[in-house]
Formats: sequence, C-alpha cells, structure tokens
Amino acid sequence: MTSTGAPLSILYVDDDVQLGALVKTYLERDSAEIECEVTIETTPEAGLERIRSTDTTFDCVVSDYNMPKMDGVTFLEAVRDHRPELPLLLFSGEAPADVAAEIVRAGLTDYLQKGIGTDQYTMLVRRVEHAVEGEGQFDPETETELDGVGIVGPDERFEEADQTYASLYGYDPADVEGRHWTELHPTDEVEHIRTHVLPVVRGGGEWSGRSRGLRSDGSTFTESKLVTALDDDRLLIAVSELRESDLNGDD
Repeated sequence: MTSTGAPLSILYVDDDVQLGALVKTYLERDSAEIECEVTIETTPEAGLERIRSTDTTFDCVVSDYNMPKMDGVTFLEAVRDHRPELPLLLFSGEAPADVAAEIVRAGLTDYLQKGIGTDQYTMLVRRVEHAVEGEGQFDPETETELDGVGIVGPDERFEEADQTYASLYGYDPADVEGRHWTELHPTDEVEHIRTHVLPVVRGGGEWSGRSRGLRSDGSTFTESKLVTALDDDRLLIAVSELRESDLNGDD
C-alpha cells in the first residue's frame, strides 16, 4: 500500500499468459504483506505503451527476461528512460550469474529467480515491497567496473563464478564454486567485510568500494567491488582489479 493508502499499482510483463495470471492472483489475493493491483501485459511493447500512457500510473514494474523481440533487461532499461523513478524488478528463470552483469549495469532495483511452488510468489511480494520502499538498488553509476561476477549462497560459499571473476583470484570457476568467500580475502580484509560490508547488504542496501583480494598464489591485489543481496539470502558480488593508474587517479 502506498503512503496515500491506495493499493500498489504493479505492471507485470511476461509472454507466459498462465504464469502472468498466477502472479496476479497471488499478489492481489494472497498477499498478507501489501495490498496491490496488478496489470498484466504479454509483450514488452505493450508494457511500454502502458508506461507511456498519461492515463496509467504504476508504482513498480516487474518483467520476465526471455521474451520475443525484446528481453526483460532491455525492456526495463526502456522503462527507466521514460520513468527513471520507478522501481524495476526482473523475475526470471535465468540463473543469477547468467544475467547478473546485465542487471547491475542496467541499474535494476532487484532480481528474483523463478522457482517451483508458491514460495516464489511470496518472495516476489516481499521483493516488490522492498523495491517500492526504496531500500537499495543496483546502481549503474557506481564506479565499480563489472569485469567479473560471483554468487555467494546463504552458507557463505560460492554457488557460481564466471571465468573473469575466478581468474582474478587465480582460479578456474569450478575451483571457486564451493569455496567460502573468506578464502579469497586476507584476514584483515575478512574482518572489514564482516564488520562494515555485510551488515549494510543484509540490511537491504548495497555496498560498493575498494577491498583487497587474495589470489591462489598468496599474492593480494586491490579490487573495486559491489556487493548486493539477491533472493534467498544470496549475495551478488561484482569485482574488477584496480591497476596502479586507477589508484593514483591517472588517465
């Protein structure tokens, strides 16, 4: 519900008609957390027409990823061009690591992976509420260069890491998966992350800045990093190595 007491108005775009109907049913009828009204469109083009219409006002837009002619990230970027203040969520069957870099670069508010059963709709309700309240978003203006992306699970171990992410630390992706995130940082940096980074992220925000990474050969390097929460207590980490010229501020 908005600050005026009116239900949240949500636009949901998905070419799967049956799934769209389920999303509408669960968000409108079974939500105990927020009261909302859901408008469904089955194509990004129709969704953009809705957004551009002066007769329609939405509080949040949720989109699938794989759709004909235009994917969900491209659609949501087009929405942002017209309505930059709107919270934008991707509700997709894609694995987080497969679309993570696109999500962050596009400045989307949040991402939730589609699952099996009704829990995914309960989680979607929470994500919509979280997005509308404005508690954090993937910021495309961050100074972080998104060279590599990794996903850390609730047990604080890597579920996935792309080739670039793994190679920054001297590993192959298969070697990173299953490792605890602390194994990729020197001891003093681990303490800093636990004290200053994780409380911010787990409180619903995001953290970006510099930290130090630990390579497999024992050497360290300065990294530019963004950490933000995904669904189910997972963390998305985007990293790039800062060269000497970057540290000195040279062109």
